[in-house]
Amino acid sequence: MTPTSGPMAIFDQGDVIRVLFPTDRPVRQHRPALVLSRTGVDEGQRLLWVLMITSAENRRWPGDVDVGERYEDAGLPAPSLVRTAKIATIEGIRVDRIGRLPRELLEMVFTTVATTLRQ
Repeated sequence: MTPTSGPMAIFDQGDVIRVLFPTDRPVRQHRPALVLSRTGVDEGQRLLWVLMITSAENRRWPGDVDVGERYEDAGLPAPSLVRTAKIATIEGIRVDRIGRLPRELLEMVFTTVATTLRQ
């Protein structure tokens, strides 16, 4: 895991990254997040859409996708949930790639997000 410096590293849809994620607390925390956008969403390709990943021990929210037993494949230290209700736009600098979500779970995330957007 090497933090990016200088130009933004290229991240792929489905990459699991570690990033300073906005929280409800006054302090920002390093958290895992799922890259949702295919490429950067701005002209300079610096901004990424990401979804928060949280511990499976936390209270579930509607739309959470359980990573299940494949959490280690995704680079996560413990059983986790992709929190589809927590989408953020972040700068793709000082971000570490820690793993990748398996394709079938990524498809579940896309389906959940699309369903939510159509409601």
